[in-house]
Amino acid sequence: MLLFNLDLLRSDPTLFLVVMLLTGISLLLAITVHEFSHAALATKLGDPTARRDGRLTLNPLAHLDPAGAVLLLLVGFGWGKPVQVNPNNLSAGAKAGMALVALAGPASNFITAGLFSIPLRFDLIPQDFPGSFPFTDIAIDWTLLRLLRYIIMYNLILGVFNLIPLAPLDGFKVVLGLLPRTAAISFSRLEQYGPVILMIIVGLGYFTDLNILGQIISPTVGMLARLIVGRPL
Repeated sequence: MLLFNLDLLRSDPTLFLVVMLLTGISLLLAITVHEFSHAALATKLGDPTARRDGRLTLNPLAHLDPAGAVLLLLVGFGWGKPVQVNPNNLSAGAKAGMALVALAGPASNFITAGLFSIPLRFDLIPQDFPGSFPFTDIAIDWTLLRLLRYIIMYNLILGVFNLIPLAPLDGFKVVLGLLPRTAAISFSRLEQYGPVILMIIVGLGYFTDLNILGQIISPTVGMLARLIVGRPL
């Protein structure tokens, strides 16, 4: 998100550094929880691949993809290192098992957002502060509030984004698992086109006024935030 905060860097460098730090922590947590959940459920269903690859851990370094992490911080769009799964080892069956493993990632992000929303939902910390970084005794509460909001927001964004039914996103595998066999075979043929379609959609959002992703994600995240927090973020 660095490129979208350059004006803040010029106007308030201290606030810029705080925002980037909190953003980095929030994204790191969201990606780690997401990828670990894929690995944990795949292992639970009988596939040892993730454990063998060192992915059954909450160590963020095991789940970071260098290029994806840099893009996340620069423009807010990126990815974690995909968890490798052998569908033939899954006790639920290849088709249903892969759908469950795929769903585990977004589900974990929604659960994480819900857990971190508790202090806000029940007004356990103050929520009304000035817009600039306060060098006063409220600085800790202000920073904690910002961190909670970012954690909730980025977990919701990651969860909603990954449920879009385009390969290589989790939503594609979830839909494959829900469709009848014949329909699933037909739908699977779209997998090779998914990454190109996704990049075109993302590019349109950055270089034109046609922000398809924003029109899908923003209202959904806003609705979920109001649902779990009780107010807009």
